[in-house]
Amino acid sequence: MLRGLVFSIISAMGFGFLPIFGRLGYDCQMGVFEMLQYRFFFAALLMLAWFLVRDRSMLRPGPRTLYKAALLGLVFYPAQSWCFISAVRTVPAAVPTLILYFYPVVVTLLCALLYRQPITRTTWISLLLVSAGCCLVFYEAFAARMDSNGLLLSVGAMVVFSLYITAVQGALHGERPLTLTFYVILFAGCFHSFMAGGPTTILQLSSHCLLVAAGFGVVCTIVAVSFLYKAVELVGSPYASIFSTVEPVTTVLAAWLLLGEPLLLVSVGGMLLIIAGIVLPNLHLLRMDRRTTG
Repeated sequence: MLRGLVFSIISAMGFGFLPIFGRLGYDCQMGVFEMLQYRFFFAALLMLAWFLVRDRSMLRPGPRTLYKAALLGLVFYPAQSWCFISAVRTVPAAVPTLILYFYPVVVTLLCALLYRQPITRTTWISLLLVSAGCCLVFYEAFAARMDSNGLLLSVGAMVVFSLYITAVQGALHGERPLTLTFYVILFAGCFHSFMAGGPTTILQLSSHCLLVAAGFGVVCTIVAVSFLYKAVELVGSPYASIFSTVEPVTTVLAAWLLLGEPLLLVSVGGMLLIIAGIVLPNLHLLRMDRRTTG
């Protein structure tokens, strides 16, 4: 359980930097599909190099693996990523991530319905804490005037991501997480490259913008996606969803430190509730594990 917690937090921190890199990408005059192309192709190339050096068997997928990867990489990922990055253009960088974090409730209910996973009292309390924290964090964002298209795109990203992470739990049965991750990323990269007009646009980037493009691939994709899949494999989608709620904390702090967005006391209170929602189920489950092994 502890490894699942750690992997979820690492993944969430990687995802938390996605709107930050998105804003930096817009500063570099990159389009949405161009940014997403760099995100997935950099990640695919680095993973390919790693597998060639460490374990080439990871590159041998079965037909079912390719089918699952195509579904996740050509349907769920493009829809969620496009909504999310498009929203960053017109609303503060933290807002899409904060809206996204209604998804643990959706994922927990979907997994209970589809996979018959029980929802314990501790899980319900944790979800309430997380939801209350998220409400406090983006209260000021809703109180201020926001672009309606950016808000709708943020909600769309939340809905698609909820469906995606629920599908991941079913897709991982009988699969090696890193192999599935690689082919999901590869399919997503091919889709966005086609939409962006090909990968040759990278030749026009300055050294600064090239670093932004690489950051999309390494931080927001390889680290974020790989650790997410491992976390889902170890603890399941509902707990991975709860543990990974440090993502909005990462985004809010990074937006404050790197982009100069305001950090309000109500946001700090919300982040404390989110952290409490993460710690509560982990402490409960660790106590149960100790009783079992004791």
